[in-house]
Amino acid sequence: MHPAEQISIIIGRIYRSGMTTTSGGNLSIMDDNGDMWITPAGIDKGSLTPADIVCVKADGTVEGLHRPSSEYPFHKAIYKMNPHAHSVIHAHPPGLVTFSMTKQVPDTSIIPQARAVCGPVGFAEYALPGSELLGKKIVAEFKKNPEYKAVIMENHGVVLFGEDIADAYQRFETLELCARTILNARTLGKPNYLTEEQILRHERAINTHFQHFMNVEHPSDERALRTEVCQIVRRACTQGLMCSSYGTASVRWRGNDFLITPSNVQRWDIDPNDIVQVKDGMVEAGKMASRSVALHYEIYRRNPKVNSIILTQSPSLMGFATTGIKFDVRTIPESWIFLQDIPTFPFGSQYDEHLDALADEFKSRPFVMLANDSVVVTGDKLINTFDRLEVADFSARSLIMAAPLGKLSPITDSEIEELRVAFHVGE
Repeated sequence: MHPAEQISIIIGRIYRSGMTTTSGGNLSIMDDNGDMWITPAGIDKGSLTPADIVCVKADGTVEGLHRPSSEYPFHKAIYKMNPHAHSVIHAHPPGLVTFSMTKQVPDTSIIPQARAVCGPVGFAEYALPGSELLGKKIVAEFKKNPEYKAVIMENHGVVLFGEDIADAYQRFETLELCARTILNARTLGKPNYLTEEQILRHERAINTHFQHFMNVEHPSDERALRTEVCQIVRRACTQGLMCSSYGTASVRWRGNDFLITPSNVQRWDIDPNDIVQVKDGMVEAGKMASRSVALHYEIYRRNPKVNSIILTQSPSLMGFATTGIKFDVRTIPESWIFLQDIPTFPFGSQYDEHLDALADEFKSRPFVMLANDSVVVTGDKLINTFDRLEVADFSARSLIMAAPLGKLSPITDSEIEELRVAFHVGE
């Protein structure tokens, strides 16, 4: 895909996700021939087309309909600093801007994949936007630590780079997820961060060595399910319920065989050919199934009424999952009907001796939290499972917004029993 097309897609995605404004933020790609493609100055970020993207040639001449972004100087400085940088993103997502205004950086050990995707984060002191001095301060901060690929800009936002635009966007989206998770956790109580030992143990515990099978069949019902999974994943990304770096969906196909999302494809970009078939506990040859495939297999094997599973993160739900604060949906009748009482399992439960107990939990409830990791939602049909996830996220947001107002009034046990009978919950 042409750099101008890539930029117009990603800046549109950032804008629609509420992570920049009509006039804010800029993206660039450094072409192999030394040309830089960059968003224009003063043009609506919500309606950019490839024709609007500006090319700054290696010799400094400008080609295009508009002027390049006013932040062009620091893009140029970053590329000059690091030959492995081929895309730069700068924007003003609310979570990271909040950190920038308080001279703090988000601790990426709040969720396990964030450390790998984002790494440590630097902080550059304020300088005039668009100035050469700002570029110098940003580059100086990157040079402090060779592991820095993202820098918070004081009172400004964030700038980061990647080996390509997909890599940069994944880092950007994941870092904002960290920021919002931490802010939600602080609203509720005190965030619990993972230790280096926990993160390393987590990585070692993930089983990626599954038996594979050949001669994969793709009858029409299987192909239809592949399409359905992709549609739900993209919808979850659009709704802020998944991000590029994390999120798994699966659906039962025949018996205990199922289809599941892969681990090596960014969630926004998954298509039906990427979906992985799991048959008799073996994985379709030539593909990398989600790293949570063992958990999905055990849930399906132990719970014949479960036909679909979504495992994901959202900033609101992770606010609860990273504090140990009870996600009490007894405050909202409709939420309890959909979700019932929600337990939280210890970090790493899907990989260790807790796996059997975790999979069995879905015999009595559809929703479970995994501390500092994710939420797991089950259902009969994939759209119903997604609906439960949306209800959970709406409920979490409501509870977080209510926290500053005072003590909540949950529904009593007798009122819960009344709901159970009236709506046939658990039958």
